[in-house]
Amino acid sequence: MCGRYVATRSLQDLAQLFHAAQWPTTEALAPSLNVAPTDEVWAVLERARRDEGGGAAPVRELRPLRWSLVPSWAKEPKIGARMINARVETVHEKPAFRRAFRTRRCLLPADGFYEWQPGKDPVTGKVRKQPFFIHPEDGQVMALAGLYEYWRDPAVAPDDDPAAWLMTCTIITTEATDAAGRVHPRMPLALTEDHYQAWLDPTHQDPDELRALLGQPADGQLDARPVSTAVNNVRNNGPQLLDPVSL
Repeated sequence: MCGRYVATRSLQDLAQLFHAAQWPTTEALAPSLNVAPTDEVWAVLERARRDEGGGAAPVRELRPLRWSLVPSWAKEPKIGARMINARVETVHEKPAFRRAFRTRRCLLPADGFYEWQPGKDPVTGKVRKQPFFIHPEDGQVMALAGLYEYWRDPAVAPDDDPAAWLMTCTIITTEATDAAGRVHPRMPLALTEDHYQAWLDPTHQDPDELRALLGQPADGQLDARPVSTAVNNVRNNGPQLLDPVSL
């Protein structure tokens, strides 16, 4: 799974890196070294907008979404706590994800992510989980494959009230490879730049073609280092979380 990640790049940097045409001018998210479920996160997505010719032209934009997907049919948003990840093996057929997989796909920019490796404390002999920070060796941004969804709050009216709608997202995970595989059996799936357009295009809806984009990520190019257990507490944040520790 992927339960925490790091996202420190500015809105301006992300707009340039992902060639976004639109982004909020009055809204900003603070850099985070400990992004946790239900946090607001930047997402890259494309939505169809009517052009002058009357057609629907997809526009790439950056938007803040809440990490923990709430399906449109959910009775309440609490269900999102169980849907921070979607497995690549079944994402196209699970009721909570299959509609979003066809038309509402996104990228979630990250500097890296955390995973926990179980082990025995050499002092106490008790089982403990050691956090590792896993990131690209070259320091490039990771474009985590995700889905997003709209949920209509029935307690708010009318439809055009922004408070009536909740936009949420989930991260697609796959079998872990390389350094990540030595820490945990699963990892978030990151797309390469040549697949961004096909993944984000809402008119691209063939499940088999979409699944073909989700191959094994970052072969041989991930680094993992042990970090402080301070990351276990979602209230902790700051660059000290990435400092390596001795095991």
